[in-house]
Amino acid sequence: MRVLVVEDEDRIAGFLKKGLEEESYAVDVAFDGVSALEWVAGAQYDVILLDVMLPGLTGFEVCQILRQRSVDAPILMLTARDEIDDRVKGLDSGADDYLPKPFAFKELLARIRALTRRSASTPTTDVVLTFADLQLDTVTHKAKRGQRDIELTPKEYALLEFFLRHPRRPLSRTQVRESIWGYNYFGASNVVDVYVRHLRQKLEANGESPLLHTVRGVGYRLDDVE
Repeated sequence: MRVLVVEDEDRIAGFLKKGLEEESYAVDVAFDGVSALEWVAGAQYDVILLDVMLPGLTGFEVCQILRQRSVDAPILMLTARDEIDDRVKGLDSGADDYLPKPFAFKELLARIRALTRRSASTPTTDVVLTFADLQLDTVTHKAKRGQRDIELTPKEYALLEFFLRHPRRPLSRTQVRESIWGYNYFGASNVVDVYVRHLRQKLEANGESPLLHTVRGVGYRLDDVE
C-alpha cells in the first residue's frame, strides 16, 4: 500500500513516515501543496494524508485540484483546526475523511484501513510494475529483465520500486534518500549514488540498454531514452 503524506512540519512528517513504514506501507512525503500535486502526477497512491495548513496552496485547494484532475485516491485531511465549518469545507472540497490533531496513531491506522476497504474495488496500485522489458512483482519481490531473473537486496528492491513508481521523472538524490532511508539517516552522503551504481550493474548485467540515467545537477531518472 502506497501513501502520500502532505505535511509541512518536519517532525510530524517524519513521525508519520516512520510509523507507517513500520506498518509496511510505502510512504512518500511532500512538504507543500505544489509538491503534493507533482507527486500525485507522477505516481498512484492508495491513500493521501493531507494537512490543511500548508505553505502556498492550502490543503483544501490541493484537494479540490486533485478531484478536478480525476484523482480518486482516498484523501484523509489532518489538521489542528477542529471547527465544524472546517470539517464541512474539507469534505466539500473532496476529502473522504477528516482527523483533527492531535490524534492517536492507532486511530489514524484504523481510518486508513477503513478508507482502503472502501476503495478496494478499484485498487490504484499495480501488483506487477513494468517499464520497457523490466518487471517487478511487489508481492514476491522478484525482478526480471526480459526473461532474466535479477537478485536484489532489500534496499535495491526498494530503490527499484521507487523508480518504477515514478518513471521518466527526474528524482533528486534527496527525494530518493528520504524515501528509501528516511529523514533521520545520517550515514554516508553518497549512499544513493552507491546503490544506484549497484542497481545499474544488475539491470545491465547481460549488456542490456541502460534504464537508470543520471540527470546532471538533479539526480536520476528511469527512462528508456537518454
